[in-house]
Amino acid sequence: MSHRSLGLTIALAAAILVALLAQVPAIAQAQSGAAKPPAAAKAWPPRTPDGKPDLQGIWSDNTLTPLERPKGLGAKEFYTDQELAENSKKAREGNVGEEGELGAARPNAVRYDLELYGFDPSKLRYTSKRTSLIVGPEGVVPPMLPQAKERNAEIAAKNKGHEFDSYQNRPLRERCILMGQEQIPMRPGANEGNLLQIVQGQGYVSLLHEIDHSTRVIPTDGRAHVPQNIRLWQGDSVGHWEGDTLVVDTTNFTNRTPFRGSSEKLHLIERFTRTADNVMTYQFTVEDPATWAKPWTAEIAWTKTKGPVYEWACHEGNTMITTILRGARVGDAEAAKKGK
Repeated sequence: MSHRSLGLTIALAAAILVALLAQVPAIAQAQSGAAKPPAAAKAWPPRTPDGKPDLQGIWSDNTLTPLERPKGLGAKEFYTDQELAENSKKAREGNVGEEGELGAARPNAVRYDLELYGFDPSKLRYTSKRTSLIVGPEGVVPPMLPQAKERNAEIAAKNKGHEFDSYQNRPLRERCILMGQEQIPMRPGANEGNLLQIVQGQGYVSLLHEIDHSTRVIPTDGRAHVPQNIRLWQGDSVGHWEGDTLVVDTTNFTNRTPFRGSSEKLHLIERFTRTADNVMTYQFTVEDPATWAKPWTAEIAWTKTKGPVYEWACHEGNTMITTILRGARVGDAEAAKKGK
């Protein structure tokens, strides 16, 4: 073979080798990509170490949606997007009419500067398109049974004229024992006391309400209710899981903590379902055969927030009762003096 032929052969072999080496990374990359499994879909809902749905976090139930549907809407269950935008604008201007409820965000003589207290009207909002928290075409609490009206009228008549006899005649909220928003079922306020922190452990779920730092520790270990002769202001709550929903069943209420005129037979079922990363659906069903002819249900969309949950100090309870009763005794003395 001539020197020229040998040179061409070597050059050709070198070119082939370079081409083959250039393809190696591409082949390896293709093989690597083919071997890599597809990204696994994120499990939903997130789980706690014991495998239960993770409901933990700080949630806010701040919403402008009223418990009962405003008059004039009939069976209309949902607003349109345009209607919701118009209603939101009116609320932020303080124009909600007699049926609207702005809670602490409503201007008043005491809290003359709402923003100073954090009650910023611009933060008022609806969290769903519902026209009322109560679900269904009626959208209102069912009519109270005649016997329930009679029962509540008797209670009011018995206390009439004795409202200031003793602390036992005064509402529990005046001693900061049980405030409206912390009482179960939990109803939202507008722009105040809206936070609830949930912490879970094996066999328990704890709910810390911003109002009055009220804490409920709910067992989820399958235990039964306490005996019927044991009565509690917030009832006896036991929980269990139905799929991804925490269901809390509460009975054993007292006659000191009626909910909208309910009796000791009140039976409450609460459902907590995490429907999105930052949304919790809280639903409660109220049943009391001694008060309403049928059960009724409300639903509230909670939104996740960073918090924190600051101390909510009900300092009025330190002096309110003594001031009220002392004033009543002064009034009694003046009346007795005039009688003589």
